[in-house]
Amino acid sequence: MFVFLSISLVSLKMVASSLSILSSTFSRLKIIPKPWHTSTLKSLRSHKQRQLQPLSPIWSPLTCSLNSLKKHFYPSNNEIMASKDDLVILGIETSCDDTAAAVVRGNGEILSQVVSSQADLLVKYGGVAPLFAEEAHSQVIDQVVQEALNKASLTECDLSAVAVTIGPGLGLCLRVGVQKAHKIAGSFNLPIIGIHHMEAHALVARLVERELQFPFVTLLISGGHNLLILAHGLGHYIQLGTTLDDAIGEAYDKTAKWLGLDMRKSGGPAIEELAREGDADSVKFSIPMRQHKDCNFSYAGLKTQVRLAIESRNINAEIPISSASFQDRVSRADIAASFQRVAVLHIEEKCGRAIEWALKLEPSIKYLVVSGGVASNQYVRDRLDQVVKKNGLQLVCPPRSLCTDNGVMVAWTGIEHFRVGRYDPPPPVNESEHFVYDLRPRWPLGEEYSEGRSEARSLRKARVYPSLTSLIQASQQQA
Repeated sequence: MFVFLSISLVSLKMVASSLSILSSTFSRLKIIPKPWHTSTLKSLRSHKQRQLQPLSPIWSPLTCSLNSLKKHFYPSNNEIMASKDDLVILGIETSCDDTAAAVVRGNGEILSQVVSSQADLLVKYGGVAPLFAEEAHSQVIDQVVQEALNKASLTECDLSAVAVTIGPGLGLCLRVGVQKAHKIAGSFNLPIIGIHHMEAHALVARLVERELQFPFVTLLISGGHNLLILAHGLGHYIQLGTTLDDAIGEAYDKTAKWLGLDMRKSGGPAIEELAREGDADSVKFSIPMRQHKDCNFSYAGLKTQVRLAIESRNINAEIPISSASFQDRVSRADIAASFQRVAVLHIEEKCGRAIEWALKLEPSIKYLVVSGGVASNQYVRDRLDQVVKKNGLQLVCPPRSLCTDNGVMVAWTGIEHFRVGRYDPPPPVNESEHFVYDLRPRWPLGEEYSEGRSEARSLRKARVYPSLTSLIQASQQQA
């Protein structure tokens, strides 16, 4: 269910519970049936033609029978194959600190990929500063999108739709991408697809590994997220585990900062590089949450252990690693190696348990997908490869350029949902300056598995949007 709600901020504050959010959301469902026939695409190539032939829903969950729903959502294989090469989708990603755009064809061909990094801001502020990140996105978004179109040798008139991340992420940053997507979609009468950031990380593996079919298990690890998900199907996910406080990527970044490492590479690569020089058994850090037999993660305690270890060795982060003495560098390398070993051991343990749970629910599972920024770490990949082999599975990791935040994953996820009719009609050409975009900074991907609930859970519940899975399932039930 992907919609952009035009409601006032006052109304939003009056939403008292998830139930009321659900009912409000369902009343605004705008799911359109199977996307575009080849003839339709060819007839809508020019801006003028698009203006003369505005799109409108030809299927409504309130007026169609279940049989007609199946007909629209499940076209014949020949119809799907015929439309693959004609689909061309622009993906826009601004959920955190990278401004990204890409153009991808329905058959999986990546026509362009552009990413503008905020590495200098990360160094300056020691992490993501939302206000400055928003300003940086605003300064480059037009250039990034235009470059993506230029590299693909296309214009907006050649697009079938625009896909954009609407959550989870930093609200200020999400807004920049969504505003740009609305501007393009409105001006060129294009359907718009709201994308769940973490689903995009999971589904991009299906772009690079064509044999990857549902169901599969996925581990999503990044600066803001640790998620273990059982992917039953497109839009149908069960959350096996999540982070209770800090994610592994944030722990990498903080450790790198405290050790005086070069943050322009980001914390993960900097720690991985220095750890190669250290003794991973030299500092006895405790593995988090060993007493909790669930699949949830916690890195706050490990961060505290690392900080205390650094203080006990009188390491001065103001002195960059390049200027450190030999002994000081050895101490830093030992801490980096010991931290990395324990941080990844935590993942190994939880992943092993999640695979056991998933196989009970879906014995046909063959793959563990690992994606997100931390999945580009070779040490992490090597350790998890051993875990999956013990369980008779195969490890699937996207290329490093598709693990970190990028527009390709957004465009591809848009393609997946577009094919089954999950997209919204073009927005108005001129939206009011008071228009309130549907941004979902805290947006669960799937429903929580009953055995995965933790008594130690401290995750804040306030202002959490209903999960993507629950919204899609509710829309199907209403149909």
